Amino acid sequence: MIVVSGGGTGGHLAIAKTLAKELKDRGLEVVFIGSSGGQDKMWFEHDEGFRFKYFLPSSGVVNKSGFQKLSSLINIIKLAFACKRVFKKHGVQKVISVGGYSSAPASIAAILFGKKLYIHEQNAVCGRLNLLLKPFCTKFFSSYSKNPYSYPVSDKFFDSARIRQNLKTILFLGGSQGASFINSLALNLAPNLDKNGIKIIHQCGKKELESVKESYEKLGINATIFDFSKDIQNYMQEADLAISRSGASSLWELCANSLPAIFIPYPYAAKNHQYFNAKFLEELGLAQIYKQGEINTQDFMQNLLNLDLEKMSRGLEKTILKDGSKKIIDEIL
Repeated sequence: MIVVSGGGTGGHLAIAKTLAKELKDRGLEVVFIGSSGGQDKMWFEHDEGFRFKYFLPSSGVVNKSGFQKLSSLINIIKLAFACKRVFKKHGVQKVISVGGYSSAPASIAAILFGKKLYIHEQNAVCGRLNLLLKPFCTKFFSSYSKNPYSYPVSDKFFDSARIRQNLKTILFLGGSQGASFINSLALNLAPNLDKNGIKIIHQCGKKELESVKESYEKLGINATIFDFSKDIQNYMQEADLAISRSGASSLWELCANSLPAIFIPYPYAAKNHQYFNAKFLEELGLAQIYKQGEINTQDFMQNLLNLDLEKMSRGLEKTILKDGSKKIIDEIL
């Protein structure tokens, strides 16, 4: 059996799901080791892609100080020994880490107890845990190491891709947990979008779902609003432009779908990695990046109405190769 470990956020979990599907399609059994915190249980507690699932009480170390950091490190070592028991029970010889704090116990256990460790780094700027473990792993996969790139995106995003030409529908994406700033921006733009006959699809996150719905009702605008969807490709397919954070999974899914985007990176992401995730697309003229503190709503609106969506959409087709997960699993096996 093979362990896939990692998570905490939807970006890491989307990769875990895609790699697990590829392994299962090849007739291999997969064990998931994640955290009881974050979104891991929400994604995988009832997912049939993993025959066995373990949700451990792990927590992050970054941004903690003093006793809290020491306590988290001790907990990770303790959980590494719990992972050792999982390895023995299922005859595990290989561990695939997709990053996030959820991956720490199984990754460290792989190193301590002689299992082959494979690491996938999804961001343009390598995370601290992956930098620490990279010298000890069997193979390190980076999403940004080749062009065109082979990020492990589910086939459903490629299969629903189309070339955009005119702005009829806009999709606001705040990531799997939503983004207050993008929610506010969407509501500020909504009257002008509605005036221009542009339909609004808005992923707003669970915390602000009800308040966002009420705001659209007060504006008298009939928008499609949801908190989270495992079938986000259906909303992408309908849209002609996305306003999005630039977490790696969302960014590459948009590329696979040939959906042009204006990215507003989360400004507090570690090492500002969301900005660097999207930077290469901006340099190719295939996306735009705005800092959230520097947006003038009127100018922003005028800009999105003037985008050459067809040129951007056709360019995005060439940025990412299908079968990224297949190529990764080929190398691991």
